[in-house]
Amino acid sequence: MNAPFFEPAPDLAEVTADLLARLRERTPLVHCITNGVVQGFTANALLALGAAPAMVDITGEAGVFARVADALLINLGTPAPEHRDAMREAAAGARAAGTPWVLDPVAIGTLPIRTALAHELLAQRPTAVRGNASEVRALAGHGSGGRGTDSADAPAAALPSAAALARQHGAVIAISGPADLVHTTDATVRVLGGDPLLTRVTGGGCALGAVVAALLAVRGEHAPATAVAAAHALYGLAATAAARTAAGPGSFAAALLDALARLTPENARRDARFGRADSSALATGVPA
Repeated sequence: MNAPFFEPAPDLAEVTADLLARLRERTPLVHCITNGVVQGFTANALLALGAAPAMVDITGEAGVFARVADALLINLGTPAPEHRDAMREAAAGARAAGTPWVLDPVAIGTLPIRTALAHELLAQRPTAVRGNASEVRALAGHGSGGRGTDSADAPAAALPSAAALARQHGAVIAISGPADLVHTTDATVRVLGGDPLLTRVTGGGCALGAVVAALLAVRGEHAPATAVAAAHALYGLAATAAARTAAGPGSFAAALLDALARLTPENARRDARFGRADSSALATGVPA
């Protein structure tokens, strides 16, 4: 990963606005091998934001498609045998072609098949890893995972694990939580926003992984970490807006798609909020 630095924090909102404008102009093709439970929601989230989804998840095609797509998401939510082989093909194809790709290690730790697969895919050097704190800790070998898809750890507790993964594999590590943390080898940024209703909708986190891939596809001269932080900020802004009108989880899911479609560079520039975590956070696990 080249230039593993964030733009200065005051400029991140401006870059987020610019990346959203680029995405809307270029309509990047995002190859998703994802959780069978959430394929439709993930595809609709990408369409609402302005990207083009493609769910190519069979062997013999996944590797070919990963070479021509603008970005790839691999989500381990429902790793059936053929999907596992397709993931391997796609990760190898993306690495060979220089396609940016995101690994979402869903529910690893306790479950042995997906845990072994996550480590195998990690060796293919994803551009970014996106997960909750327990998943990130398990991927680094520092914990046994959470309760299914629910984290048993606070995001700050996973910062030492994120640091280890970033050093060893060159990936940007994004940790989801009340405030998301995006970590590289030399900096951690806190991304503010979102809403607790995201945890009550199937696919809330899975769709975020696809949005991260879409922003990586259009990052251009910006560092991968900046694109990952921008993706979290945009998704958080949409979730905040959706929660204002939602009566509960059902209406929130629909409102989230509408809010993603209504995002503009202007409101990203005005409303995106970022903070820094100082170097002591990596030693103590507590963000600044």
